[in-house]
Amino acid sequence: MPGKSNASPEDGLLTTKLVHLALPVRWTLIGQDGRGAPEMACTYDIHPHGARLLSSRDLNIGDMVMVERGRNKAVCQVVWSADPASSLRGQFTVQCVEGRTPWDEELRQMEEQYQPVILDGLDRRTSSSGFGRPDANRRRRPRFYVEGQAEVSDGVLRVAGEVQQISEYGARLAAMEPLRPGTDFRLMLNVFDVSLALKAQVKYLVDNLGMGVEFQQIRRGDRPLLEYVLGKLKTRRVQEFARVEVTNEPVTVAV
Repeated sequence: MPGKSNASPEDGLLTTKLVHLALPVRWTLIGQDGRGAPEMACTYDIHPHGARLLSSRDLNIGDMVMVERGRNKAVCQVVWSADPASSLRGQFTVQCVEGRTPWDEELRQMEEQYQPVILDGLDRRTSSSGFGRPDANRRRRPRFYVEGQAEVSDGVLRVAGEVQQISEYGARLAAMEPLRPGTDFRLMLNVFDVSLALKAQVKYLVDNLGMGVEFQQIRRGDRPLLEYVLGKLKTRRVQEFARVEVTNEPVTVAV
């Protein structure tokens, strides 16, 4: 039986780049009685430590599987499985625990891609949502309380923190060194063991302890995952984010 993974699911899914790519693979369940019958699956996205797959058979978190593509194969563990009652039914995420991923060559040839976040059929780059403005209607989309991990990277700094609230078009982040309003950055979120990557902009500060951010672009293939997260949070609606004036003054962090 394979040993413990070298990296936690958070390490594998939150800090590495992920590529949205459909690849046919074959997998078999590994149990006490050996390997089961082979099953076919298709990747939704791949990364250096694993992949998100779609199969006709449901799997459980903790299951061990052998994943094969051509002559390449690796022993993996299921670290996330979609709710069978959701639109992501049949999807599961595996993390390799033994052997190199069978899609190393594809990863070397491809780069992570993003697409604009769309608001009411308009490109966010050419329209204003009013997110973060004190005089704007902040209830354009429902906000939800949430507990999850966040990682902010502005090309120089990379800091970890928490996501406290989230909506379809933005979030409120806490427990990190805040960036100045207007700063563009790459945002990685991990909620319900689902990993999301977005490009966002700081819109306002929250008592120098957090910041409200607006999503600009979302990683290709991640929109259904965001909808999945919001669907699980729909019973815990937040009426609106705290109203804080946007400031263009330098941010002073207390030490």
